[in-house]
Amino acid sequence: MNKFENFKINIRPMYSDEIHTNISPASSYRGRCEFGYSNNSYTMYALENKVYMKQFDIACKAIKEAMPVLLNEINNYEVVKEKLFQVNFRSNNQNELMVTMIYHKNIKPRLIKKIEEIASRLNIKIIIRSKNFKFASNDFFIKDELAIDNIKLFQSDNSFYQPNKYLFTKMIKKIVDFIDNPDDLIELYCGVGTFTIPLSFIFNNVFATENNRVSIKCLQLGIKENKIKNIHYSRLSSNEVSELYKGKNFRRMKDKSLSMFNFSHVLIDPPREGLTDNVLNLIKKFKNIIYVSCNTETYLRDVKLLSSHRIKNLELFDQFPNTKHLEIVSLLSNESN
Repeated sequence: MNKFENFKINIRPMYSDEIHTNISPASSYRGRCEFGYSNNSYTMYALENKVYMKQFDIACKAIKEAMPVLLNEINNYEVVKEKLFQVNFRSNNQNELMVTMIYHKNIKPRLIKKIEEIASRLNIKIIIRSKNFKFASNDFFIKDELAIDNIKLFQSDNSFYQPNKYLFTKMIKKIVDFIDNPDDLIELYCGVGTFTIPLSFIFNNVFATENNRVSIKCLQLGIKENKIKNIHYSRLSSNEVSELYKGKNFRRMKDKSLSMFNFSHVLIDPPREGLTDNVLNLIKKFKNIIYVSCNTETYLRDVKLLSSHRIKNLELFDQFPNTKHLEIVSLLSNESN
């Protein structure tokens, strides 16, 4: 039984409507990839075996084409390849590249100069990292322009960003389609503003929370770039938001207060481990829950615990073809609220 049918069987007691699945091409879809480096090659692990490679089939076209060219540059210079142990790639919809090279050594001016030369020659951004050190040939962020209302998002080399270039905007559009009678939105795990910024054009106000400092910086850049006035944000973890609702004061809230908002919806896009008990108890307070999940097992567990709400809409997104993983976008509502 494939992963789609397996999920549909497991969700049927809670949602019996037909479920649409959004399919991705099986290759050239990943906009971010991470590799080790050894023996003049990029490396990954397949099960317990190290695989040496020059190219990666599921990487998007810009990354796939740049990989062998950059590898040749790395291998041409001892100062560049010495103590290099990881090379990470990110690409946006405009096929611009940001590469992070991570070293197990102190970074000297000679290496920085060579990296600047390579970045200029290949027309890519390169970030160098080692213990307590970072350097960027340009800057530490890459801007992405979406095919939705000219929206612009920012990501860094160490912030989460949706990896599938084909399904990314489809997920945003599907969430927008789910929204009915919007007032204000509260969002947990907002990251760089992947959903925050597009949804700010739908809701009167958005209060977005995220614990990662770099992601908050990306969100700030996105708010400024898109000239948005109705997004309010605070660096709070999901459990801290739960404590906020219980009356705890956080200086990170500054001049903001929950009394400023009239929330009609809550949006959650948690990590793979799903929702904590504190968050589950919190989101039950809201009439409408937009739940985005990258783990079918924790999603099924959490939805069973949200028995006060029923699933009104649900779609699947095959972000990682030929793997067991599925992305779920859903709307749950409590009609009695």
